[in-house]
Amino acid sequence: MIVRVLGDKVRLGQAAAKAGASAIRKAISERGRARIIVATGASQFEFLDALVKTPGIDWSKVEMFHLDEYAGLPVTHPASFRRYLLDRLIRPTGIAKAHLIDGEGDLPTVCRETGRALNEAPIDVAFVGIGENGHLAFNDPPADFQTQEAYLVVNLDEACRMQQVGEGWYASLAEVPTQAISMSIAQILKARKILCIVPDARKARAVRSCFEGAITPTAPASALRKHGDVEVFLDPDSAAQLQRTRIVRE
Repeated sequence: MIVRVLGDKVRLGQAAAKAGASAIRKAISERGRARIIVATGASQFEFLDALVKTPGIDWSKVEMFHLDEYAGLPVTHPASFRRYLLDRLIRPTGIAKAHLIDGEGDLPTVCRETGRALNEAPIDVAFVGIGENGHLAFNDPPADFQTQEAYLVVNLDEACRMQQVGEGWYASLAEVPTQAISMSIAQILKARKILCIVPDARKARAVRSCFEGAITPTAPASALRKHGDVEVFLDPDSAAQLQRTRIVRE
């Protein structure tokens, strides 16, 4: 695992976008297309903004999946991850094929059908973040490290739901859905390459727990350390509590 620390979250986003674009171009060059997984949330704003502005990506040859979506939330809601991706990635790039998780559908059917499409071929690169509670996608602690299902229905804990309020997606905790569809930990780890993008001081404790503590379901993103090709992009605030991790400062 390579841990990079950039001077601020704008430079973090630019560096991650450069690495992400390189992975996408490499997949298209070698296999004729790129299959990607994309995270959402406030922590990904600068990264996605830089990625869509990066020249030389043939988005007509890119197939996209995303990590999670709230149960029962309409696509018109400002917090919908489908809306987020439509606004910030799909429409700006004209991406060829996007598999959007329908949180308003029959949840087991959506999990099964989206998972079937996901597993038709390997994923070339996954873009992920880490939650304030250490979650990876919407796998809150204690996460299920064992399931081999591609997507599953999960219950969202209070810390996760409060993060959504803190980021301004909802006015109160009562408005945040209590369930979501999430890609599983095991499925995320099947990607050929993973880029983990984590700015902001509010993530520092989770970063330390996941990268310097035990690999455990109580720190879900610690599972990333079991993967052979992970690059982590931090800013000085999110990296502030790291003590033992070898860091590349850029």
